[in-house]
Amino acid sequence: MPTIPYKPPLLIRGAHLETLYPHFFRRVKSANYESLIIDTPDDDFLEAESYHNGGQALIILSHGLEGSSRRDYMLGMVNIFLENDYDVLTWNYRGCGEKLNRQPRLYHSGATDDLDTMVNYAKLLGYEKIALIGFSLGGNLTLKYCGEQGEKIAPEIKAAMAISVPLDLDAGCTQLTRPGNFLYSYRFVSKLKKKVKLKQAQYPELIDLTGISDIKDLRTFDDRYTAPFHGFSSAEDYYAKCSSKQFLKDIKVPTLILNAKNDPFLPEECYLKPGEINNEHIKFEAPNHGGHVGFTWFSSNGTYWSEIRAYDFMASVLN
Repeated sequence: MPTIPYKPPLLIRGAHLETLYPHFFRRVKSANYESLIIDTPDDDFLEAESYHNGGQALIILSHGLEGSSRRDYMLGMVNIFLENDYDVLTWNYRGCGEKLNRQPRLYHSGATDDLDTMVNYAKLLGYEKIALIGFSLGGNLTLKYCGEQGEKIAPEIKAAMAISVPLDLDAGCTQLTRPGNFLYSYRFVSKLKKKVKLKQAQYPELIDLTGISDIKDLRTFDDRYTAPFHGFSSAEDYYAKCSSKQFLKDIKVPTLILNAKNDPFLPEECYLKPGEINNEHIKFEAPNHGGHVGFTWFSSNGTYWSEIRAYDFMASVLN
């Protein structure tokens, strides 16, 4: 049965209001979970949570920029799948959990090696059906990973979904630095700078904090820290190599991309035009409303519309 088309509540309409309302007013009760520490091939670790419901299929959730596995949008997605007899695995990017990771690197929009670590862990648990869902930066990771894997993708992975995803990182970064997005940009950059300072305390000989207080926008931060931390020559090189849009043509599993037309973070380059990507596995949906990782929906059990859409899509594939 198709999901009901999305329309926000009358009092919560507008790009910024639809984006901010869940952040300030939504509180999701967490189900019981098992905390995990998963080792990475480079002698680091990822913090994760396993929600076990005895399901035969597993959903792996990836959060957004400077988010975590405990954000309400993550917990809301966890709950709808648990309620429908799926198991769920959530994880934190390096430095986004309770502990600071060991290696000099942190995380970035194209770090699909860590998502691969999570997939390999899930495969060891014996699941025959695995689906991937990512929010914003996590959506870029999810799409890039599926495209990189192409025909070689693990047979256990049956579907993928990306919500509020910046398909073009360069254009998305430019959009985020526009005056109307100042508060979002300021918050992201402030949190990222704090992480770099913590990392510098670990590796004082590798990281130079000179002038870090003068960094005001994400592009400058990426050029100064994200790119060299992770082997890129510049922010532009990082964006060019990690934007998921170029990987869409190679995805071989059913994939849903959900970007609201009024998402304040996303420029026109992050919306697929009809026929732009010739791939029968890709379904692109752009509701008029939703904001960025918003999609507020006043239901009796607190479920949001994007969660209903995600469940319906995954059920249509996994069942």
